Amino acid sequence: MVSQFKNLIQLLDFFKEEKTCTEYLAKSRWADNVPCCPHCGNVGAYITNRGYKCKAKECGKKFTVITGTIFENTKISLRYWFGAIYLATNHKKGISSLQLSRDLNVTQKTAWFILHRVREMLTDNAPEMLTGTVEVDETYVGGKKANKHQKVRKVLKEGRGMINKTPVIAMLQRDGKIVTAVTPVANGEVLKPFIYKHVAPGSTVFTDGFGAYNGLNKTYIHEIVRHDANEYVRVGGIHTNSIEGFWSQLKRGIIGIYHNVSPKHLHRYAHEFGYRYNTRKVLDVDRFEDAIKNADAKRLTYKRLIA
Repeated sequence: MVSQFKNLIQLLDFFKEEKTCTEYLAKSRWADNVPCCPHCGNVGAYITNRGYKCKAKECGKKFTVITGTIFENTKISLRYWFGAIYLATNHKKGISSLQLSRDLNVTQKTAWFILHRVREMLTDNAPEMLTGTVEVDETYVGGKKANKHQKVRKVLKEGRGMINKTPVIAMLQRDGKIVTAVTPVANGEVLKPFIYKHVAPGSTVFTDGFGAYNGLNKTYIHEIVRHDANEYVRVGGIHTNSIEGFWSQLKRGIIGIYHNVSPKHLHRYAHEFGYRYNTRKVLDVDRFEDAIKNADAKRLTYKRLIA
């Protein structure tokens, strides 16, 4: 829809006026630019001084182009929102709320809220089933025990290095998309249902030798790479290096950009990195336009965010 910009400066020049932003959002949301009521779904509305009024007699509610989107009730200019979405989707390792607050001249609290709304918007609630060759792996996100306060370290139990870290599982289709999920624990009872949900039966699944993946051969062609035996690539391209690369990018982003991510919000950060991976082959402007199309019905309220 817009191909006039290749960087943030050009984007902000294009969206100079709020009217330009609302017109762009309307074209992105509504087919043939015909208003669709966010309350009842009826296509067609009367134009009012402040927006639209649904033509359906049983509804008749008023709305604007931002009603039912992540921008609803915002006091921030759409121009700033668009700038934030462009930065969040095109910085390979993400952007911190402190940096965004400086870039947009808003408070850190506002920038933090904006970024979480954007991450919620980027979440794919109905991803396509993965097929073909799929790499599956889990990782653990969290600070080192040695860096925790003495009072916290005192109550931590000794054990695997993964204890007190948050497990994240991912399924990556070769030359395709990735699906991520944060889990309470990493065992077969928890991990395998995620795999069954997102990977089509009969696919070829590559994993490491973690025991939680035992039994996948009943549903898939299951190939194992024995990392504990210093085996990382087997004949025939059997490896989990692609998904390991994704983990590397996720963790470098958390360590280098965000520094600390709470388990409560980790799933949104994982979805953010997953979205950028899934759109890695498109231009920045196309990624921005795709993100804007996800603005409907994914509004994250501040009350729910901090609950």
